Amino acid sequence: QVQLVESGGGLVQAGGSLRLSCVASGSIVSINAMGWYRQAPGKQRELVAKITSGGNTNYADSVKGRFTISRVNAKNTLYLQMNSLKPEDTAVYYCAATRTSILAINPYWGQGTQVTVSS
Repeated sequence: QVQLVESGGGLVQAGGSLRLSCVASGSIVSINAMGWYRQAPGKQRELVAKITSGGNTNYADSVKGRFTISRVNAKNTLYLQMNSLKPEDTAVYYCAATRTSILAINPYWGQGTQVTVSS
């Protein structure tokens, strides 16, 4: 089992920045892909960004150029730096991790952290 704990969410004005963190613990030796999803009220959960153990990254079009995903394997920690935040970025952000290179296959989930962007 893998446990994921997110932190760093909060309330910020439009144009501001936040950095989310996700610490992994448990059976993490074989963890490969990690990433961030978000879910806004009344909407489906969507992929925001993902990163493989080798450092390859992908981003949703809506966050390209504003968000940066990174990981420090030695610290078992995943980050999401969010700049130029917009009200439409308001959502619960979830950390995910999987033992494959495809994040959507049997991911472990964190409990989520709320991000609210005011206009």
